[in-house]
Amino acid sequence: MTRAAYVEAFPAVAGRPLLKLPQMAGRSESEIFFDALALNGADVSAGGTAEALLEPFSAALAAALEARRDDLAVQGQRLPGAAEAMAAAGQLDGVVQTVLTGSSRLGAMLKLRAFGLDGFVDFDIGGYGSEVYPKGTLIRVARERAGLKHGVTFGEDATVYVADSPRDVDAAKIGGAASLAIASGRASAAELRDAGPDAVLPDLTDTAAVVALISRLTDPR
Repeated sequence: MTRAAYVEAFPAVAGRPLLKLPQMAGRSESEIFFDALALNGADVSAGGTAEALLEPFSAALAAALEARRDDLAVQGQRLPGAAEAMAAAGQLDGVVQTVLTGSSRLGAMLKLRAFGLDGFVDFDIGGYGSEVYPKGTLIRVARERAGLKHGVTFGEDATVYVADSPRDVDAAKIGGAASLAIASGRASAAELRDAGPDAVLPDLTDTAAVVALISRLTDPR
């Protein structure tokens, strides 16, 4: 479904059809878009720069996803334990939850809303794939946004990135955050451990374990 949305949104901005789709897994919206421009020989001179086209493309992609919102819940799935873990973590004193995602803000909202998870997330302070920053930098950006909104300093020792890929674990190190790796994606638990996260869980079904690890990883002691 995401691929279909890309195929629809790309011509509206690039002025030519999307015949070659770049590798999408684990990549941000901006990375995919810039690669798609190059692969499909799009002339960006009319828009000034490729970066100038990113915002209108993100809006067109969000609109294409919105038109397919009923398909999101059918073609996707909510990970077992995700809602329970997010609800429990949200009850911890001083915890603010947001997303660091390859999707745009609107895209992330649509996807989480489809599975009833959007109520646990503060989207104002997140980091999104429609921004021209690597994920490691986005962690720092999100932490700064959280501090400005809530009037509290969120230090590196107070940030946990719940990740599902070695690339995300690396981003946590760059962004100055602890990482809790969940083997729910393409990477196995062994592959995640090799990346060097602070903790690894097989999935999100053990709510008590998830909350205990988040508490431990944000304990200044």
